[in-house]
Amino acid sequence: MSYDFSKTKKPRLLDQVRTTIRTKHYSYRTEEAYVSWIRQFILFHNKQHPVDMSEIEVNAFLNYLATRRKVSASTQTQALCAIVFLYRHVLGRELGQLQDLIRAKKKKNLPVVFTREEVRQVLDNLSGTHWLMANLLYGSGLRLMECIRLRVKDVDFGYNQIVIRDGKGRKDRVTMLPETVSLYLKEHLNKVKQQHNKDLAQGYGGVYLPNALERKYRGADKSWVWQYVFPSSKISVDPRSGIKRRHHVNQQYLHRAVKSAVQRSGIFKAASCHTFRHSFGTHLIEDGYDIRTVQELLGHKDVSTTMVYTHVLSRGGQGVRSPVDTIKGSP
Repeated sequence: MSYDFSKTKKPRLLDQVRTTIRTKHYSYRTEEAYVSWIRQFILFHNKQHPVDMSEIEVNAFLNYLATRRKVSASTQTQALCAIVFLYRHVLGRELGQLQDLIRAKKKKNLPVVFTREEVRQVLDNLSGTHWLMANLLYGSGLRLMECIRLRVKDVDFGYNQIVIRDGKGRKDRVTMLPETVSLYLKEHLNKVKQQHNKDLAQGYGGVYLPNALERKYRGADKSWVWQYVFPSSKISVDPRSGIKRRHHVNQQYLHRAVKSAVQRSGIFKAASCHTFRHSFGTHLIEDGYDIRTVQELLGHKDVSTTMVYTHVLSRGGQGVRSPVDTIKGSP
C-alpha cells in the first residue's frame, strides 16, 4: 500500500521556527525569545501569515515597538533579528532595506560599579553556593549565565584558570580562577560529585550536551567532566527532548540572593549580578593593568567597550576638584 505524501500536513510556522533554531544549535533562551517576537509580529498584523507580508509590515511593527511601547534599542534589535531569521532561514527569503525604520534611542549609561568595600559588604551578606558564585562573578569577571553554565571540565585548578565556552558572540576565552576561591570550589565540587553519583545510582546522571555531542560520544552525558559546576537542586524534564535530568541552576537563584544582599548591606545603587563583572573590570584598570589584558579577560569584542570602565578613574568630575571642597566650614 503506497502512501500519498502530498496529503501530509505541513508543520505550523512556529514549529518550523523551533526546528530550524535547534538545527542551528541556538540556545533555548534564544529560541524562546525569537518565537515570542515572531508570534507578536504575526498578532500585531491580525494573524496575517508572514509570507503575505513584506518590509512595510516589518517596519510598522518595529516602529510600533520604538514609538508606542518605548522599548530599548537592544530589545528592538532582538525583535528585528528574530524576524530576519524567520524570513531568511524559515521562509527562504531575504528582506529588503527597511528605509523607514525608526530606531529606538540607545542610551549611553555608565555601568554601576561597587567600591571594593561594597563588594566585601555584599559578599559578607551571602553564604554557601551564593557566596561562591558571586565570588566568581567578581573574581573572574564572569557574566551570570557564563557562571551558571560552567562545566567541571572548564575549571583548571592546576593553572588557576577557567575556560568560558561559547560565551557572548559564541566565542571561547580564558580567565583567571582566584586562588582564594579555589579551595572552596574544590569542596563544592566534592559535594556535587556525591550528588551526581546518587543520580547515576537512581538511573539519572545525564546532562545536556551541546551540538549533538551526546550522539557522537556515547555515555559522555553521564561522565563527571561534563556535569554542571552549579547543578539544580532537583531533576526536571528537558523542554526540548523530554528527558528527565538535572540541569544547571536557574539564573534567578543567584539574582534574587544578590539583590537581597545589596539591600541588607545598605548600598543604595541599582546593582545586580552584572555589577560584580563591572567592578572586576574597573578595579583591574584601577590597579594599573593594561586595557587590552582586561578586554581579553572580559571577552569584549571591541576595546571601546572596555574603555567605559575608565570612567571611575576620572573621579566623577573629570578629575576636577569641587570648589566647595576648598573652603572651610561646617553647618
